[in-house]
Amino acid sequence: MSKNVLHVADGFWNLRGSYKIAGLVDVGTQASLVRRSNGAFVFLDSWTLSRSQAREVEAITGGPEHIEAIVNLHPFHTMHVEAMHAMFPAARLYGTARHLERFPDLPWEATGTEDAALHKMYASDFEFTVPRGVDFISHNQNVHFSSVLAYHRASETLHVDDTLMYLRLPALLGFFGLKNSISFHPTLAKALEKRPGAAQEFRDWAEQMIERWRGMRNLCAAHTAAWLAADNTNDQAGDPEPSLHELLLKALDSCAKTLDAHEKKYG
Repeated sequence: MSKNVLHVADGFWNLRGSYKIAGLVDVGTQASLVRRSNGAFVFLDSWTLSRSQAREVEAITGGPEHIEAIVNLHPFHTMHVEAMHAMFPAARLYGTARHLERFPDLPWEATGTEDAALHKMYASDFEFTVPRGVDFISHNQNVHFSSVLAYHRASETLHVDDTLMYLRLPALLGFFGLKNSISFHPTLAKALEKRPGAAQEFRDWAEQMIERWRGMRNLCAAHTAAWLAADNTNDQAGDPEPSLHELLLKALDSCAKTLDAHEKKYG
């Protein structure tokens, strides 16, 4: 495996890509390749594979005919949809309402990735959830908080775009007491629906998600990095690394001021 194709666990590979802000700062992006229990493969999200990544994907899958579907999970992650479809034209193509609106000529399946019907369709392998209390597709084009979160039960891996972020610091900083961290996307305040109860709905959703996937071992985040159990038995200073469950609870605690402020304003 190359550094841009991570073997996360048996049946799960995370492909790291490049996304530069203003053409300068590369914050990265991702897609994941998952082998289903029926032996077929699905992509979670789209990325224009490099030649080396394409070779590795073919070696893993045995050829494009074994790619069953491409499931696009973030309504604002659209740059690589056409290239991914061109590379795997026989794969069923799923997207959110915004994907269908932006690329009406692509052969989209009628069921959207945010729809419960799709979640039921893939329930033998995945669990999906959509954040509540926040706009799924914001009118503000710069608010990319929401996405469909996909949890692969067999590998205990969560694939998530933007909603959750993992900050992996250079090893040297660990000796100064700074630690890797997981957080909710900083646009939460703008994403919360401007109505009474929205903050509590988000809080309830986050708590339920964290407990539902308490045994999570790996987290693949789009614009930061992948948190892999195999790499995190110890932190940079050599101390035992907190579990993902603990880190997610801490991330939710860090949202308290934002949620409280929203409740004071809207109820």
